[in-house]
Amino acid sequence: MKESPDLSELTRQLIEFRDARDWRQFHSLKDLILSLNLEASELLELSQWKNEGDFEKEAATEPMQQQLREECADVLLYLLLIVERAGIDLQQAASDKIKANGLKYPVDKSHGRSTKYNKL
Repeated sequence: MKESPDLSELTRQLIEFRDARDWRQFHSLKDLILSLNLEASELLELSQWKNEGDFEKEAATEPMQQQLREECADVLLYLLLIVERAGIDLQQAASDKIKANGLKYPVDKSHGRSTKYNKL
């Protein structure tokens, strides 16, 4: 099985792709954030008008798996362009956020509950 590239390699490939087409000029931080949300909406649209159980079953089929892969990839690629443009270390930011969430949602107060941290 082929090894998946890490985030740094994906970003490198993406920047190379973008720069070969001279598209950076279209990638302001604002426009990248808008595009990320448009792509996230396309991901959301896959479940529109479907009940949870039916969608879970459909999500296991190859046609829907392909659609999910493509939309998730689009979201990730725009996110990588955003963090590259903004100079954010995404992996460090994600690690920091998990730690911060651990403080906001202690296990003893939040286990099995969906209550927001300010109401625990």
